[in-house]
Amino acid sequence: MNVRFDLDPSVTPELRDDICALWADVSNAGGAVGFLPPVTREDIRPELLKHLTAMAEGRERLLVGRDEDGRILATAFLTFNGHRLMNHWLWVYAVMVHPSLQGQGTGRRLMTAVADAARGFDGITGIRLTCRGGTGISRFYEACGYKEVGRVPGAIKVADDDFRDDITMWLELG
Repeated sequence: MNVRFDLDPSVTPELRDDICALWADVSNAGGAVGFLPPVTREDIRPELLKHLTAMAEGRERLLVGRDEDGRILATAFLTFNGHRLMNHWLWVYAVMVHPSLQGQGTGRRLMTAVADAARGFDGITGIRLTCRGGTGISRFYEACGYKEVGRVPGAIKVADDDFRDDITMWLELG
């Protein structure tokens, strides 16, 4: 499927609803994007509103991937680092690809679009993200050029008896 990536789309009610729907679909399919299934769009809406507020304040940018009908099938929030000694790199959050597109190259294209967008921001030399251990997703990020630079064992609790590592990944922009 052809997915077109756009940076900083207009924030409309449709955009908010589409991102909520994507986030719920990814979460309910087992994606490690900050929620545990089952979740509803209403469970996700407050977290999305935090990101949209940061966008309105100029602290975040949004990258979306859309199909030919305009439906949002991929997202990533690029968050500027506010610390004066670390403002040369940014964070990436809520990296999502619709479950129907998993394994078809859309995720790699999304991460390429993230890196391309970051290169276009003045002074940005690196990208940092975290991912949940035990999912295999760190191998995906490594295949996209990221390297593991840190790990906090058992930092993420997904069930009473299931603790996962919080893995920090880094991409040096060249």
